[in-house]
Amino acid sequence: MIYYLNLFGTAVFAVGGAMAAARKGMDLFGVVVAAVLTGIGGGTLRDLCLGVRPVNWVTDCSGLEISVVFGILTFAYLRLREPAAVPGNLLNVADAVGLAVFTVLGCKTALANDAGLLITVIMGMLTGSGGGIIRDVFSAEIPLFFRKEIYATACLAGGSAYLALSGLRIHEDWAMLGGAAVTLGIRLAAIRWGLSLPALAPTPAEADKT
Repeated sequence: MIYYLNLFGTAVFAVGGAMAAARKGMDLFGVVVAAVLTGIGGGTLRDLCLGVRPVNWVTDCSGLEISVVFGILTFAYLRLREPAAVPGNLLNVADAVGLAVFTVLGCKTALANDAGLLITVIMGMLTGSGGGIIRDVFSAEIPLFFRKEIYATACLAGGSAYLALSGLRIHEDWAMLGGAAVTLGIRLAAIRWGLSLPALAPTPAEADKT
């Protein structure tokens, strides 16, 4: 289950990365690079922080291959229609699914490497949001992670739910599904109803730039 969840999350994130790059008008190479960076970026950052050598996609290149394939498929699909015609919410929903899957996978990997509870939750957040951060930076956007939208908070809640369920001796598969469901539910609710954390207003100089 963990293996296929990882492949599923990679594919979803790769599609999201490719769509973001396509909306910026990048060519095939740029779209595929964005797909790869988004698909494997979070797991790479997590492994580097945990001291896992080599990182996961070096020993098992299936994630890299899936990112390339789905990047090409997304590019081919978007060639049949204008990228601007793709609803922005579709990208957000794809990102939310990948966020949920990778959050619990990141927690699982951290626990397997003897990380403490706090570090486990942080690694879940980093795995879930790392690919999105790299995607947004690559496509010249302010990462969702740093905006007022509920994003990283959803990862923290989902990772905590996973640990709580695991502590109750619930079967690992159900604990992971529960943690992913919490992350996904919070993120989708934030998208649907515009939920956000408190934020400071931009300074006049910054407001003028917009």
